[in-house]
Amino acid sequence: MYSPNFYRRCQCTGPLIDKRGNPVLNDDGTPKIGDIGLTCPKLGRKGHGTWYFALELERGENGKRRRPKRGGFPTREKAEEAAEKLYEEVARGTDVLSTETMADYLRRWINSKKSLARTTRHGYQEHIDLYLIPHLGHIKRRDLRARHLDAMYNAIEHENAERILQRLRVEELAKARDAAHQAWVRAAGKKEERRRMRRAYLDANAALREGRRGLRKITSAATMHRINDTLSSAITWGMKREEAFSRNWARLVELPAVTRPKPLVWTPERVDHWKRTGAKPGPVMVWTPEQTGAFLDFVRDDWLYDLWHTFIFLGPRRGEMCALPLQEVNLAALWLRISAQIVEVAYRLYGEAPKAESVRTLNLSDESAEVLGQGRARRGKAREEWSSAKAWVESDRFFTHENGEGLHPDWVSRRFKRLVELSGLPPVRLHDLRHISASLSLLQGNDIKVVQERLGHSSRQITSDTYTSVLPELARRETESMTSVIPRSVPYDVLRQLELPQRLFNDGMIVVHADAVRARDGAWTISVKARHDDRPLGRIKTSAASQERAAQAAIQWVRDRCKEAGLRILSAAKVSGHLPESGKRLHRLARFVIDSGEEMGQDGWTPVPVTPSGPKVSEQDQGVA
Repeated sequence: MYSPNFYRRCQCTGPLIDKRGNPVLNDDGTPKIGDIGLTCPKLGRKGHGTWYFALELERGENGKRRRPKRGGFPTREKAEEAAEKLYEEVARGTDVLSTETMADYLRRWINSKKSLARTTRHGYQEHIDLYLIPHLGHIKRRDLRARHLDAMYNAIEHENAERILQRLRVEELAKARDAAHQAWVRAAGKKEERRRMRRAYLDANAALREGRRGLRKITSAATMHRINDTLSSAITWGMKREEAFSRNWARLVELPAVTRPKPLVWTPERVDHWKRTGAKPGPVMVWTPEQTGAFLDFVRDDWLYDLWHTFIFLGPRRGEMCALPLQEVNLAALWLRISAQIVEVAYRLYGEAPKAESVRTLNLSDESAEVLGQGRARRGKAREEWSSAKAWVESDRFFTHENGEGLHPDWVSRRFKRLVELSGLPPVRLHDLRHISASLSLLQGNDIKVVQERLGHSSRQITSDTYTSVLPELARRETESMTSVIPRSVPYDVLRQLELPQRLFNDGMIVVHADAVRARDGAWTISVKARHDDRPLGRIKTSAASQERAAQAAIQWVRDRCKEAGLRILSAAKVSGHLPESGKRLHRLARFVIDSGEEMGQDGWTPVPVTPSGPKVSEQDQGVA
């Protein structure tokens, strides 16, 4: 029953009296001085003291009285509002009498999470030990509010400012140490001068060590969001299990916005800027297909060439490849199965099963199977050599060191970084190879659902948002497709009128091709031939801006000429594909089947996929380029 008791008290002190109104005396007979908050004669004055309330709840175990009290309210109305809220929490089952602190609660919560992955538990524990308990651990669980969380994040930002200053000081000390070392090395003359330079270097080195003491990394905005997610998870668990909180206060906190870094491609302009300044345009960078091929050529003789090849063309995670068992690779059937992974926590390795969506079978191309077979043969030969010296380590892993020992994920990352440095290519991380793999697959026109399943993501949205960077080829193809939607007339100049001799017709039909060469000034010269090595039957020139527009000019020209000659176009296939570099090779634009009679309607013009290899450039076409 809701029947709170409201009263007012103050913090005044004075002579104490007992329940009968008699003064309370010390042992020496003097009046005992203490808190007289409930009996202060000034409580009748306006504004003196604050309001309190007490609720009488159902008795607990052994009939123990349960009577929560709250106070410090400026008016009775505020105390009544607080009493109603407290009673609502009691009605929902919240233990309002609990004295458990947030430190005890967070430890109890993390200990109850039995099904967490090892890396997830490690991340939660770091957030609890480094942030949540130091800032919130002293607060009683029942008293936690959003303002406490705001104070924690404000303190973290203040610590960040101090850490930034410390890092700047360390950089200055490092420069001073390096300068002192160079001065010592270059010192000449008397021994006293060299001793003095050496002492200056030792002092500068000691100052640097002292400056680095307690150096910690900056807590980024993304880390703050992860800390808040950890706290939100803990509060949600308490609300569902035991009504430990009235609200999820973590959801009411405003944190700095976090923008997911967009993968950027190493275009020639960005590569030039990196060579001049050494600065990466972004944290996530992706090689172009040409750069990727150059890296594979560079590491062709590396011990782990098959591993780098697999990362690029299949896009697995490093822990999945380090844990890949021998029996999960079938080169004859062209597949490998991801069924295990190695996780690293504080540089210690643990074997764990991947998430359900990450357990998958990857199909191998003939090239991938051949490369993996060569790698397995190398390791088989090494096994014989090392076994003879009794130094072979049996790890049952597909990818190993030369002595058979399993690979550490961090070592693989460092090895890849070193190979990239030696290759002279612009830097990318090992994890960025997943971006490259996804981008190359999309460049070939594969559906993003296929890429999602190959990468082992739970949804295609994750694949689209995280791992698909737009290569220049994809961007250009999208732009070309946009401009080709609207049919437009393309002006052209006739260099040689199209003539179709009767001798070329077979059973009243002729098949001709429209090929083109693009000059360095951007102009297209289009020729119609019966065969690739024949002389042109006609030729035009157009300054179309793209291959798609040049194809439209060819179609318009052949259509107009056939209409004039009274010929009928039975079928026409427009060829569209990747636009090669200007002046490098002949472009196939269209293929026509022509008969005498009326012209075919506009619906007969249908595109077909481009052939992998283009026709050779004849001497006549080379001359007009």
